[in-house]
Amino acid sequence: MIQFSEEITINTDSERIFNIYKDVSNWNRWDPEVASSSIDGQFTAGTQGKLKPTKGLNVKIEIISVDENTSFIVQSRLPLCIMTLEHDIFTLERATRVIHRVKFNGLLSFFFGRVIGNQIKKGLSGTLKGLKKAAETNAT
Repeated sequence: MIQFSEEITINTDSERIFNIYKDVSNWNRWDPEVASSSIDGQFTAGTQGKLKPTKGLNVKIEIISVDENTSFIVQSRLPLCIMTLEHDIFTLERATRVIHRVKFNGLLSFFFGRVIGNQIKKGLSGTLKGLKKAAETNAT
């Protein structure tokens, strides 16, 4: 298994951050690594959709789990590999800690971890900074 993560502290509540996550069709507004994204239904486990990275091909995604205002997991099935994107939200005293974790599992995890994973890893900091800016803008 290949795994890496990045985290950031955001000066707003977990509900505001989670509402940004649930608005899948607008991920590209705050995530510079996403050209477009959509899901076919509600933001719940089992819902499928598509994500087009700014550098790469369209990938099918599936929401694996959702714990409102706390976490969600999205997976994408690649040839002989599963890419998992975990998003965790922790409420602090006056802010919220957000962690994005990416995992590659399967026979070709080493290959996809290098080919796709390196690009994702480079962009994680920018993704979290974009989320922070979106969440803190006009926060009440």
